Parts: sequence; structure tokens; C-alpha cells
Amino acid sequence: MKTFATTLAIVLSLSLSAQKAYWQQQVNYKIDVALDIKDKSIKASEQLEYINHSPDTLTYIWFHLWPNAYKNDKTALYQQYKTGDKEGLNKFKKAVKGYIDGLDFKVNDVAASTEADPENIDIIKLVLPQPLLPGEKISISTPFYVKFPTYFSRSGFIGDAFAVCQWYPKPAVYDNKGWHPIPYLNMGEYYSEFGSFDVSITVPSNYVVAATGSLQNEDELTKMKQAGRINKTKTENFITFQSTDKSTTKTLRYTAENVHDFAWFTDDDFVVQYDTLALPSGKVIDAFTFFSNQEGTEWKSSVDFVKDAVRNYSNWIGEYAYPVVNAVEGPGNVSSGGMEYPMVTLITSPKANTETLDAVITHEVGHNWFYGMLGSNEREHPWMDEGINTYYQFRYEAEKYKSNSIFGSSLPAEIRQKSTDDFLALIYNALNGIPMEEPISTPSVNFPNKDEYGMVIYMKTAIWMYVLEKSVGRAELDKAMKAYFNAWKFHHPYPEDFKTALEQSVGLKLDNIFTLLNQKGKL
Repeated sequence: MKTFATTLAIVLSLSLSAQKAYWQQQVNYKIDVALDIKDKSIKASEQLEYINHSPDTLTYIWFHLWPNAYKNDKTALYQQYKTGDKEGLNKFKKAVKGYIDGLDFKVNDVAASTEADPENIDIIKLVLPQPLLPGEKISISTPFYVKFPTYFSRSGFIGDAFAVCQWYPKPAVYDNKGWHPIPYLNMGEYYSEFGSFDVSITVPSNYVVAATGSLQNEDELTKMKQAGRINKTKTENFITFQSTDKSTTKTLRYTAENVHDFAWFTDDDFVVQYDTLALPSGKVIDAFTFFSNQEGTEWKSSVDFVKDAVRNYSNWIGEYAYPVVNAVEGPGNVSSGGMEYPMVTLITSPKANTETLDAVITHEVGHNWFYGMLGSNEREHPWMDEGINTYYQFRYEAEKYKSNSIFGSSLPAEIRQKSTDDFLALIYNALNGIPMEEPISTPSVNFPNKDEYGMVIYMKTAIWMYVLEKSVGRAELDKAMKAYFNAWKFHHPYPEDFKTALEQSVGLKLDNIFTLLNQKGKL
């Protein structure tokens, strides 16, 4: 009996160990898309390879159809605006509406049916004609048409400029916690599967495109780099490289590996800055910025801001893994801020001075780490990307300028003259005096309004990271964050994974620090 009991214990232990083994799905995309300037729309076809690395047999796959979030007042996006964002609600009501249509799914060339989600028109269930076994893969294809909304929540058009985001049918994440089919929201971001993208974009010849991935058209890339290098040395009268021919089109192909999203931005008014950045390993990456050709623009130094951000984050957390990084100036009549996507970010800071623009660009470029390479569940745990990233943004501002974008020009000269450590201590003490009631661990959908969401997820988490830094020491925290990055790069870490990585690195239990994530009020 003793031998049997021992054997049974070993079997049970191995079984539990196997259940806890990490896995993640993989989705590889090939998309062909053409922009219609007059119709404010795109027509596209998508073919994706879905690889089932899970231990489960799948009979369906949830898909996001996020362009439908802009369709009417029955969407989760509208309800969120209605509940906690009056300004956003007003924009939604005034906007030209958008949607996705023309879907015709096939799985391995066999017609497949879909089932509507009963609550959200931007989620559907694709029913697989045959079960997808563990370790197997399938091909899924569909045409689709997207009508753009007026730009008001990350995606859409203003005039003849386009931000093409959340635009293609995308499988929801399936992980060891189950399916994550989530509606599109403005306050609360994403969770998507890693994979590769091969995207061909057809636009008018006089348009400039900034996108996720590496441009494969050598002639276009060469012209863009040549113009971008010249523009980097200029302070005004930037030159353009695009064709003046509005009657013809061009097709640009972009490829990307180990990413979980793809976005692109296009306008006939963009000029480009370009430079290269050598990382300590010897790796050289391309840095581009795209902005409007306006006299006296603060974007004249933008490519240097991008390079500084990549250099610092690479030193603090881990080396930038992609071959290119882009920042794009957004429409000038929207509120200040930005929105990140892998390798490309939109910056909307129309009234920013040099320090503020640098801070915003750094924050959004920094999301290539916290969201891009470390693909956490942003909807459930938004602090893991926005808050940790804000901590590093504040560190960047303090070391470079002795400034902080939250307090702006209100900081007196005597504070700016302090050492970096003393400066940060004053900033975090001041921030901790601002009322922030909700716990940091609150999911984005549970916040009462956008102001509380912004303060808690960004500011309160940054304070928590500072508490963590003071508890273990900055050098130890840097070492631990690098260990976390190296362990979870291109994967989906949860809070417990973050905690384990830090504890293993510093050699201490951090229960007391992580308990603060659930604390109401100030830390």
C-alpha cells in the first residue's frame, strides 16, 4: 500500500504540474487592405493561421469585431461614455458612425458559421466545422469592409487623415484562465494573442504611411530615410518625399514578428524624421517620426525623443526587441495624450512644450515594453502596463529635465535644483496627497469614471512602484525588472507572475508590498 500511495502521489503531482505548465496560442496574419479616401472606408481580405498550443480541443473561437463599437448607442463603448465620460459621450453622439461588414468566414476553405454575442455587437463566435485538437493549426479567412467613424476614440478619420486601429477581425485570447472575449472600450485596453503580421496596404500615391512592422518596399523606404535624415538637421521648412500624384495608388507591405496587434496611420500632409539608434548589444534600430509641416513645431526634435526613450527603457528593463520604432503626430484638435501600438504610437499633444512632448512620446514608446513585449491582460490588470510605464516615464523626466508632466510649469526653481532622488521623493509625496480611492487592482470596467481611472491606474501605481523601489533599492528593482522582462517577453504575464519574478530576483517575499495593490485610499 505504501508503494501504491507513493506512486499515486507522484502521478498526481505530475498531473498538477502539467496542468500548471504555461502555454499560449499563436495567430499569424496575412492581410491585404485598400483605403478609399472618398468613402472613408477600407476593403480588405484576411487570412490567419491559428495554432492551438493549449491542452484543450476547441470547437469555436471568439472573435473581436471592434469597428462595430462605433456603430450605435447599443454598444459597450457608448454605455461606458454614458456612465462616466460626458465629454466622450458628446463626441460619440456627434460623430459619423463606423462599423465592420462583408464578413464571410471559411476554415480550411470550408464555410463556417458564426453566432452573435447576445450582449455585444463587436464580438462573435466562429463555430469550427471540425474540432481543433491540441497541437494542431487551422487556416481562417474572410473578406471585410470597414466604414470609419469620425476620429474620437483611437480610430477613424479627420478630413483626409486616417488612424486605422482596431480594424480587422481578431481572435480573442484563450489562456489557462479561459476565453477573453471583450468588447471595445475607451477606458480600458486590450488583450491579444502574439504572432506575426504580413500586411499590404494600398493608398493614394501622395499619402505617407506609418505602421506596425518593417516596410518591405525598398524604394519607398530609401526615399523616406533620405528625406528623414535631411529633416532631422532642419528646424523649419521640412521636405517631403511622397509623390504629388493623387490619381494613382501604391501598395506598401509591412511585416512584423512577435507582436499582438497592428495599426497604421496615413495622411498626405506628413513629413518624416529619421535616424538610427545603436543599442549596447550592437543591435541597430530605425527610428522614424511623422508629423505635420507646421512652422515652429515642437516635433523638430521628435526623433531624438524617440531614441532617448528607447535607449533608457532598454537600459532599465531590457533591450528593445523590434527592428523599428515610430511615433506619429495625431490630429491637432483632439485632447492631449497618445495611444500605443506595437512599433508605432499616435501622439496627440497639440499644445505641448518640449518637455511635455518628450514625456508623452516617452510614455507611448515605453508601451512597447509594458503592453507590447510584455502582453498582460490590460482589461483586467491595467496597472501592469499603464502604471508601471508611468513610473518609468517619471524617472525619465526627473533624470533628463528635473520636471514632471503632472505638475508642469508649477514646479518652482528650487525643486528643479535638487538631486534626482530628492526631486522624485518630493514628486511622489505630492502625488500621494491627491485623493485616489479605488484600489490599484481594480479592473478597468469597474472604475466609476475616467478621472478616477486615470489617477489610480497611472498615478497610484507609479507611487506603488516607488514604494517597491524604496523597499528593495533601485539597483535591485532594476535587476528584478530585467529578470521579469527576460522571463515573460512575448508572453502573457499575470500579477502573480510579476510577483514571482520579482521575489526570485530580490530573494525576498513581497507579500506586504503586493497587498497594497488592494488597498483603498492613499498608500
